[in-house]
Amino acid sequence: MAQRKNLVVAQSGGPTCVINSSLRGVIDAAREFSNVGDVYGANHGIEGVLKEELLNLSAQPEEEIALLRYTPVAGSIGTCRYKLKSWQTEDFERVVEVFKAHDVGYFLYNGGNDSMDTANKIAKLAAEHGLELQAVGVPKTIDNDIGDAEFKLIDHTPGYASTAKYWTHMVQYANEENKGSYPADPVLVLQAMGRKIGFIPAAARLADPKREMPLLIYLAESPCSLEQLAEQVNDTLKQAGRCIVVVSEGFNVGDVGAIKDSFGHTNFGASKVTVAQTIVNYLNNVGLAAKGAARCNVPGTDQRSSMGYASPVDLDEAYRLGQKAVELAATGQGGYMSTILRNPGFIYSVRYDKAPLTEVANSERTFPKEWILPNGYDVSDEFLKYLKPLVGEDMLSLPMINGRQRVTQFQPIFADKQLAEYVPQADRQQPPAK
Repeated sequence: MAQRKNLVVAQSGGPTCVINSSLRGVIDAAREFSNVGDVYGANHGIEGVLKEELLNLSAQPEEEIALLRYTPVAGSIGTCRYKLKSWQTEDFERVVEVFKAHDVGYFLYNGGNDSMDTANKIAKLAAEHGLELQAVGVPKTIDNDIGDAEFKLIDHTPGYASTAKYWTHMVQYANEENKGSYPADPVLVLQAMGRKIGFIPAAARLADPKREMPLLIYLAESPCSLEQLAEQVNDTLKQAGRCIVVVSEGFNVGDVGAIKDSFGHTNFGASKVTVAQTIVNYLNNVGLAAKGAARCNVPGTDQRSSMGYASPVDLDEAYRLGQKAVELAATGQGGYMSTILRNPGFIYSVRYDKAPLTEVANSERTFPKEWILPNGYDVSDEFLKYLKPLVGEDMLSLPMINGRQRVTQFQPIFADKQLAEYVPQADRQQPPAK
């Protein structure tokens, strides 16, 4: 029998509605393996490992663990945007020290492509230091951009379906708003998350699969000029009297003063000027083919935290991927990410498997060109066939107390610190000049 070792699970990057469902899957599955000891949650991702802040999840009340299914985003154990880069040798050595001090033999990192890179680096480092550590990735991102163009590494990522469901309803509501107020506000521009990846704005089509709305969808993968966009909007106004535009936050409208995070990803939410507002300003300046003005709506992090729109399918699959990650780690299959693959056939079903961390680390899948219609501002029915089963048929029923949602509240039970205090290297030292 393998020696009993503890497990550390951490989260990184932007959270989702279903990230805690994966966490619950990890906690529940760990009980099924005699060689897995206590489960610790790193407080705010890899930063929690570096600071030796390990929340004992095995000591939490069963009720709080069960509520993880209904608890959105990352408030339970926290997330981070701290990336371990090659020059941060002290940080890597600290990770190994912490794992040795707490008898950790399993490390699970729940995140996107950069997180898979971190998990892969830690696995290699542990081997170099003689530490028997199984590092496994758990996929997560609303962008749906992990993996390959052929969808052979992973079919879709947990979190995407719930954000897609959010946009399905937001566009339905926007249509009612636009239909009611278009004599004064004929054009409504909505900006969707996803950086340079178009899976989220593309989901707007699910609100109108029969194409009955005056809806134009612009992905970053099918750019056009502002002049062309204005022409297409005015053509729609001439036909329908109103127009709804859904645009990717990464759609090219020139410099919007975007800010990059530590991973090098553009944070459009912190931009000085939004893409949607830039489009609205341009439309109003050149003039509309209808009376009134264009206006915009830019949803923020509610796209990934509105639990009322979470997909039950997404929640179930996120849970299973957390379980699968533990199975991989506990059976000595480190160096992989738990993955979900769609079975062939028109009846939707999936299987849970593994993908090498070396292949998914820093991968970035874009929206397939064949799913973009020739006009450049719509997506195909094939994409809708891909997406529709993921969002589910029903709305989630949330646990409520006195009119407020009941969410997980973990008790602050942390592992006793064994090492000296440590400040993460990137917080005290600049990277070497290139």
